[in-house]
Amino acid sequence: VYPRDKRYKKLIGRTAILPVLGRKIPIIADNAVDPKFGTGAVKVTPAHDPTDFEIGARHKLPQINVMNSNATINANGGAYNGMDRYAAREKIVEQLTREGLLDHIQEHTISLGRCQRCETVVEPLISTQWFVKIKPLARPAIRAVKTGQTKIIPARFNKIYYQWMDAARIRDWCISRQLWWGHRIPVWYCENGHETCARTDPTECATCDSTNIRQDEDVLDTWFSSGLWPFSTLGWPQATRDLKTFYPTTVLETGYDIIFFWVAHMMMLGIEFTGKPPFEFVYLHGMMRHLDGSKISKSNPQDGDNPLDVIAAYSADALRYTIVTSSTPGNDTKLDLQKVEGARNFANKIWNMGRFIISNLQTANLKADNLNLEKLRRATLSLPDRWVLSRLHRAIATVNQSFTGWQFGEGTRAVYEFLWDEFADWYIEAAKIALNGDDARAKERTLSVLVYAFDQALRLLHPVMPFVTEEVWQHLKRALENDFTGDFAGPAPTRGAWPEALIVAPFPKANPKWNDARAEKEFDALRDAIRAIRNARTEFKVEAGLRIPAIFSAGSARQLFASHRDVIAMLAHLDTHALTIEKTAAKPTRALALVAGGAEIFLPFAGMLDVEKEQARLNREMEKTRADVARQETLLASEFSKRAPKEVVEKTKEQLAANTDRLGKLDALLASLEGRAPKKKSSVKNAKKKTKRK
Repeated sequence: VYPRDKRYKKLIGRTAILPVLGRKIPIIADNAVDPKFGTGAVKVTPAHDPTDFEIGARHKLPQINVMNSNATINANGGAYNGMDRYAAREKIVEQLTREGLLDHIQEHTISLGRCQRCETVVEPLISTQWFVKIKPLARPAIRAVKTGQTKIIPARFNKIYYQWMDAARIRDWCISRQLWWGHRIPVWYCENGHETCARTDPTECATCDSTNIRQDEDVLDTWFSSGLWPFSTLGWPQATRDLKTFYPTTVLETGYDIIFFWVAHMMMLGIEFTGKPPFEFVYLHGMMRHLDGSKISKSNPQDGDNPLDVIAAYSADALRYTIVTSSTPGNDTKLDLQKVEGARNFANKIWNMGRFIISNLQTANLKADNLNLEKLRRATLSLPDRWVLSRLHRAIATVNQSFTGWQFGEGTRAVYEFLWDEFADWYIEAAKIALNGDDARAKERTLSVLVYAFDQALRLLHPVMPFVTEEVWQHLKRALENDFTGDFAGPAPTRGAWPEALIVAPFPKANPKWNDARAEKEFDALRDAIRAIRNARTEFKVEAGLRIPAIFSAGSARQLFASHRDVIAMLAHLDTHALTIEKTAAKPTRALALVAGGAEIFLPFAGMLDVEKEQARLNREMEKTRADVARQETLLASEFSKRAPKEVVEKTKEQLAANTDRLGKLDALLASLEGRAPKKKSSVKNAKKKTKRK
């Protein structure tokens, strides 16, 4: 009973008679009892409940086990000895009813433990087990983290580590398990009840010399065995060379859910047996989850979450890349198979980049000695060359900084952005001008930059996508090594041949000498202009193969655009014979006007599209979009917004916003064809209604 419960205060210290067995039991007071629950009086069973066990220990109550390991009642159950637990419960209710001791039956919802594998109801029992005295081990393990000998990443998990290891909470560690597999407990028993602990199998009892001995059938807790892993795998307890070299190790990478079960146990055992914590850093990743937020596990399977199936469909590189780029230290990650598919496409893109470069190396018929970036003077490099080298070394700096700061996703995304968004989409396209031209020196220069930048990017990406990068890099190496003796992928031509494999190649380091802010600014101006023209072509649905005229009124940027007209014409698909670049140029009567890259750009409609057909197409699309807007507005103004699921309502709002924005863009395109200013959004949306009123 509760100590201050007035109903039972006078009964504390007396005894009660236990029905069925007639055993006398003491009436005690303990703060663990909730006086507001039920009658406020509860019978405790120290041998069959963890809380009751603690109460029994505080009050020195006897621990009476009434159940066998097969869930049948034992001799302590009196007349119910040998009966199944559920059958015994039914019989006890019958006996209580028969003897007039049953007041009433009432259903309660309780927390019922079940086996993780077979769902069988678990019955707590007391049993003889082996324990490790843990508090003396915990103190130095706490000190190692507090003094910075071991750093946990992210640092917010220090608090959880300390909570698990706190002297007030931590309990002696039960290390024996009743399983069919595992490392057996190294203890032998003789017929006289003596125990012998030994490192090798003994032949007789260490106490009485009896040869009739048997080994304990229990096995060690798997966390005990794995807790020894950092040093037991290196030859411990012998002072081996491996132990001296690799212990302590630098980084342990593991999940935050086993910070106590594995990390803390390795810390405690490592310090106890070697005097040193096993790691300098502990990096904790989060849990992998389904898109609905549930944890991915063998016990909770869903379609498409088996790693082997994902790897078979998309590749191991794609899965690894997705996990790394989606993760941040200590935070859970939702696995999105669309992202895995995107990563597979990225791997294909890398393969195609390599094939393009190798193909040009094989057909250029150049001496490999000429393909050395260090032999090229900076002044001979083109603007795209200087731009891509500057962007490469900024990416290298970002990756090194991110990896050092444990932000692996951020660093990997930087490689992606360089390889796909800059190297493939822009530099390779610009490089085709030199590669397809007749200038041998320009080809040599361009191939030098291509090979150097691609090699460095593959090295950056290799830790995350090891298979495709190694394969492509080996092809690149073989394409060059026939007559190549220098290391043109490194900063010095005298370093010798390439490494045998990418996995052992030096990781790139940023070289500030390649940083070129001016080149980045100038090439970005070209890119802005090219993007604006490309977007206009897309909006007006200009035929992909049609080269169109363009007029640049570039002002102070005229020299920049004029000296790179071949790059602009090729990447924007312009007619070089109808490309005019002036400091000041007048806008033609019927032309689309763009402002980008510091220049005004005019695209005459005559060489780009049939104006009347395009006007008709835009008007049709505007009418359809207006109808969609009206329908969505009506829907959101009705009971739909209250009754429909929240995600459906939000999606409808997003569609309305997108269609409203689309109306404005369509009117702007139509206005450019009609030579008028675009209308305000409200006018565009209501144009049809106003027409009807007229």
